[in-house]
Amino acid sequence: DHVELLLPGSLSMARASNAARVLVGATVGLVSTDVVLASGKTDSGSNLSPITCKDGTSVMPWSAPTRSAQLKRLKEEKFDVVVVGGGCVGAGCAMEGATRGLNVALLDGDDFAAGTSGRSTKLIHGGIRYLEQAVFSADVTKLELVIEALAERAHLLNAAPFMAHPVPIMIPLYKWWELPYMYAGAKAYDIFAWGRRAVPASTLILKDEAMYRFPMLNPDGLKGAVVYYDGMHNDTRMNLLIALTAAQHGAAVSNHITVVGIKHDKEGKVCGVEVRDEQTGESWVIRARAVVNATGPFADTLRKMDAPEAKDRIVPAGGVHIILPDHCCPERHGLIVPKTRDGRVLFFLPWEGSTLCGTTDSETDLTMMPKPTEQEISFILEEANRFLNTKVSRHDVKAAWSGIRPLVRDFEAKDTKSFSRNHVVETSPSGMVSVMGGKWTTYRQMAEDGIDAVLKSHPRLAEMKPIRPSSTQRMQLLGADRAGIVVGQKFDRITITLREKYGMHKDVSEHLLRNYGTRALQVAELCEKDRTLRNRLSRRWPFIKGEIVFAMRQEYACTAVDVIARRLRLAFLDSDDARKALPTVLDAMQAEAGWSSARRSKEEAAALAFLATMNQVFDDESS
Repeated sequence: DHVELLLPGSLSMARASNAARVLVGATVGLVSTDVVLASGKTDSGSNLSPITCKDGTSVMPWSAPTRSAQLKRLKEEKFDVVVVGGGCVGAGCAMEGATRGLNVALLDGDDFAAGTSGRSTKLIHGGIRYLEQAVFSADVTKLELVIEALAERAHLLNAAPFMAHPVPIMIPLYKWWELPYMYAGAKAYDIFAWGRRAVPASTLILKDEAMYRFPMLNPDGLKGAVVYYDGMHNDTRMNLLIALTAAQHGAAVSNHITVVGIKHDKEGKVCGVEVRDEQTGESWVIRARAVVNATGPFADTLRKMDAPEAKDRIVPAGGVHIILPDHCCPERHGLIVPKTRDGRVLFFLPWEGSTLCGTTDSETDLTMMPKPTEQEISFILEEANRFLNTKVSRHDVKAAWSGIRPLVRDFEAKDTKSFSRNHVVETSPSGMVSVMGGKWTTYRQMAEDGIDAVLKSHPRLAEMKPIRPSSTQRMQLLGADRAGIVVGQKFDRITITLREKYGMHKDVSEHLLRNYGTRALQVAELCEKDRTLRNRLSRRWPFIKGEIVFAMRQEYACTAVDVIARRLRLAFLDSDDARKALPTVLDAMQAEAGWSSARRSKEEAAALAFLATMNQVFDDESS
């Protein structure tokens, strides 16, 4: 009837009844200085080993509630808010609502970050090109968007510092007059970040320095370059950490739960959602006082469930990306070409041991499994060869994918390049709040605005319980050693521990730190219990079998695609290696979950279908 928690330092015991969940200030343990009591509805079914802190004491890690426990809550409780959509904005709404005192449910019909949020450029940015557009068009709205995004860039860089990091990005310049012009723009970009820049200042460099920093650059006609800074992260894992942090604060979160209908009361106000569990086929109604629509490019589908007469607001825009070998880009330096032949942007970014290359928006159809055309891939390669001194071909493409960005409709805009990333919060007559548009970097502000809209349209919520002001701007996520007791936020110590105590290779240790933070120690402890879990999935990549088991026990991975695409990013890094590793993934998941042969075959077929969207032509040629 109680939970016993070992606190570091004093080594005292804290007791909490099963009516109260203890949430953790530290990432993997509990600290007496930062223990928060919240109404806890679930227990975890997973057994984790104690983690050793920097002072030699041990703490028990926070363990995610099991999926069955979360489903039990979804069937039995009445929630203050049901958030539909498990992307960055939906997960952000769940975290925002839960930390402010609301009882929140978070649902996604597929997986967390299965859509737009997992197919981004991986940049955490203010939008330097929007700043130029704002100045030339005297557009105050665009300028406000840049300033807002720069503040939110600081939030993300602080939220998970083991994962999110500043990256220098070079703008190569080929006319002398461009040097002062672009440098002035970059310095303005610094200035508008005000006191929360969170990255180094921009610099102007000449040709020799530019070639030293980015030796793959074509030197012909190069005069110099401007180097500015933005941030980068692993988008699906950042999204997952936001959802898990929401769960840690009491939210009921579940993937693979599809909303098939919106329920209304006698007065026509939303009072819940009808859902279907895609894993079992079971259907039921989740009761709720408010519903938030955070379904990204699919927002209009839910808006029409609520009100069939609703007019479409979303314009889907496709962003195509390809993965090239790591020798196409320095390990810690990016490059951006502000204007390709058709006026779009081309970027080269170092990501997870590869080069991420792509352009910006183009019109696309709405689908959960978008795939780039050969024409789009060829365009990126042609443009890349204009700026690289080593030519790349179709056979250098290790993976290729398309993401759908949810731009909000503007009937006066001529094409998708005319849209900005401004977000819109709409409250329907029935009280459903839709959060639309925006971009990854501003997810937190969008979530705050969405929950503010819920509280404004449902004033009884504030009458029923104390509602706290928003605290997410400076909040850190699960894995960030928030109380500083594990490694004092000196994350390199984790890499050293993984190598020296657990005997892991350098690349594996660095990979685990970048993607799990202090929770990397939990993965390592899991591998200590079963040494076979240390085996790699591929000789060329640092992913190990232990991550599969950890993903199923602690990260709500239900399907093979959940694992190869979003918990591990192998499908996005090398579609051919992902296909080769698939039998190992299926073996591990079948052993962990007890799948039947039929279920395994179903998972294999679904994974192969997904991988066919990631680089299908190249794979066909090599098969």
